[in-house]
This record gives sequence, structure tokens and C-alpha cells, in this order.
Amino acid sequence: MTETTDPTTGTPVAKVRGALLRYRILAWITGLWLLLLVAELVLKYGFDVDALDFVPIVHGWVYFVYLIFTIDLAIKVRWPLGKIILTCIAGTIPFLSFWFEHVRTKEVKAQYGL
Repeated sequence: MTETTDPTTGTPVAKVRGALLRYRILAWITGLWLLLLVAELVLKYGFDVDALDFVPIVHGWVYFVYLIFTIDLAIKVRWPLGKIILTCIAGTIPFLSFWFEHVRTKEVKAQYGL
């Protein structure tokens, strides 16, 4: 059985598929934790409630894993540096990770026929 590779990048399509799935999952998890972080900040500074004080730590680690998976996908599909940086920054702005996940997934699926 032969493994299909992309002629422009030389990357096996199966590896791109796996990297894309990991990126998509972490983009959503990062976005959800970021929204929870916004809620934590509103509670903390608006209502002086420290009930969700664990959220910044968790979001930080989730964001770190998001960066790793984003760079993994970027290397496999050979994104230019600007696209990598914008996609990485998307995990720091509420709702932007969801939109970027949609756009990047659409691009990668079109490029690799997934």
C-alpha cells in the first residue's frame, strides 16, 4: 500500500490529516478556556470573586499545547511565517481561535483534498 504525498510539500497526507485534527481540537479547547478566562477576569475585577483563580494557569498550558500543534501543522503544510504568527496569536483573542480554525481547516482541506 502506497502512502499519498502532496507534490508541493512532500508531506504524507495522513500526517497532515493527523496534524490538522490535533490543531482543530486544540483551537477549540484554547478558545473555550480563553472565554472562561474572560469570565474569570470579569468575576475577579468586576465582582471581587476569586472562584475561578485556576483558569489562567490552565489556559496558559492549553495555549502552549495549541502553539505546539499549530507549529506542527504549519511545518507539515509549509505555511509562510506571517501565517504561522497570525494563527498562533489567534489563541489570545476571544472568539478568534474559532474563526481561524475554520479558515485554516478550509484551506488545508482544499490544498490536500481532505
